Amino acid sequence: MARAVAAAIADRQTLLAEAGTGIGKTYAYLVPAILSGRRIIVSTGTRTLQDQLFGKDLPVLRRALGVPFSADLLKGRGNYLCRYRLEHVLGFHLGQRVQDAAQIESLRRWARFTTVGDKAEVADIPDESPLWHAVTSTADNCLGQECPSYGSCCVAAARRRAQEAQILIINHHLLWADWVLKADGLGELLPEAEVVIVDEAHQFSEAASQFLGVSLGSRQVEACAEDLRLELGKFPGEFRELVAGASRVEETLQDATLALGGAAERAAWTHAAMLPEVAEAFAALAESLSTLRDGLSRVIERSPGLESCHHRVETLVERLGGFVGETETDDKDVLWVDVRRRGFQLYRTPIDTAEEFARFHEASGASWIFTSATLASGGSFDETARELGVDDCVAFHCDSPFNYRQQCLIYLPPGLPEPSHPDFTSRMIETVLPVLSASRGRAFLLFTSHQAMNRGAELLRLADLPFPLFVQGTQPKALLLDQFQRAGNGVLLGTASFWEGVDVRGALLSCVIIDKLPFASPGDPVLAARIEAVKATGGDPFRSLQLPAAVMALRQGFGRLIRDVHDRGVFVLCDPRVVTKSYGARFIGSLPPMPRTRRISDIEAFFAAETVEAEEST
Repeated sequence: MARAVAAAIADRQTLLAEAGTGIGKTYAYLVPAILSGRRIIVSTGTRTLQDQLFGKDLPVLRRALGVPFSADLLKGRGNYLCRYRLEHVLGFHLGQRVQDAAQIESLRRWARFTTVGDKAEVADIPDESPLWHAVTSTADNCLGQECPSYGSCCVAAARRRAQEAQILIINHHLLWADWVLKADGLGELLPEAEVVIVDEAHQFSEAASQFLGVSLGSRQVEACAEDLRLELGKFPGEFRELVAGASRVEETLQDATLALGGAAERAAWTHAAMLPEVAEAFAALAESLSTLRDGLSRVIERSPGLESCHHRVETLVERLGGFVGETETDDKDVLWVDVRRRGFQLYRTPIDTAEEFARFHEASGASWIFTSATLASGGSFDETARELGVDDCVAFHCDSPFNYRQQCLIYLPPGLPEPSHPDFTSRMIETVLPVLSASRGRAFLLFTSHQAMNRGAELLRLADLPFPLFVQGTQPKALLLDQFQRAGNGVLLGTASFWEGVDVRGALLSCVIIDKLPFASPGDPVLAARIEAVKATGGDPFRSLQLPAAVMALRQGFGRLIRDVHDRGVFVLCDPRVVTKSYGARFIGSLPPMPRTRRISDIEAFFAAETVEAEEST
């Protein structure tokens, strides 16, 4: 793989490289990148991999190669301390929750000593804590060079360091954000690179959809109103109309949230906006924002903070205007809403990003290396190349070095109903209880929906499972994984975020159970629009779109099981369609060759052999 990457760098080619688990693909692309002496950007899908590359892999290679090179890490601004907000906003969060006092003191202590300001340095405050909103900035609330703390700004310092690095580690969101700025002639976030390496490349197109579209969320409106209140507090007794205007925005925002119903779902905005109560509530929200914008326009000279708030409200008015009154969209975008229990997010998402990436790719003039454990479907890279809009590329595949025939066993339980059956989850849990007994816990149960996961957790509690149970959402992900590993015999239930990017090695994870084939919901508004686009050209969306995506997702889920040459484990796929439907062979064929069984006795024998081996080695 390293030779393939080196050739692509030397010849300025675009390489699609699928590398199975255990290849060591980070070394395979970092070594030729370092030795090339060229300026490299490495883009990842997750902050976890960013931190691994910068904190672990690059230091190892610096010592091993003996080649001098400079490297740095750059994340989105929401990952860095904002000293201005620490001083002027954090105090307003005191007393909100019992644990806030200790966490606020921890933040202030960290701020005194940090030289980088990366919030990953603070281990005792979870990512989900609302305090991070108080001490980090967004593109909306940042005061830029007008900020009194600009001289010690952690974001500005990180961007200056990034400009000097030979190897810069970023994520897909930053890479796309940089392109959007450049394409609009508004500057740049990143230095020019001769080589761009995209790891976790299966997430790249999704990141593109986010940055090439437009979004507006209730949290943005809330944060704007909160920050405006803080700024108006500097002028006691003045601007009463603006204070009332901010309150009116908050009231109409609450009404808009309530009008959407509060049930967690993704829906086409065209359908939601046709409901009279939704149309009325969002029109009132748009009116309250417009009134506030007009009021702020008369006082922006009073402070940089008021000027910033005016700009933010103006942006909100403009974005909301693209949704209010909209019942149709063109055939290139889809308007949709993501409704959550406490808020919502509106999106205008491009149906296809290939054309835009083709422009990005050509304008960069760089060599591009795309790599992941899952880039091909059915042995073909065509779908990935089409998604990226890349015509002239080189494909490379490298199988995992693991001996799956010896290390792994697939169990396809008999007798389960179709996934659409109302009792599917309860029957599935009944079926896997003997598996969990044989594996002595040490299992992931991966679900395709939160509803099924929560139902599964309820059923396992009722079954009085004799192993510690860990459920996604009850604690921060990192803490949940840590406790799972410390338990030694835990059972962890998770959804999408646990299907990939989770690395638990050794006997602590010896069984991965998947409830259903991971087809995306056809009711998802973005997928529905893409399905219609394929149909419009005479294509078969199931074969060309839905099936390849589900196959790649299954491979990601399977990839959690065998992480090392010494690992052993059982992979349980509970969806009977893998046997009853013609496309089931596509899923099985996408996995490494290994023994299959439909007998629980084989599972018991597999784990019994593990016990015997352990006793003999002792």
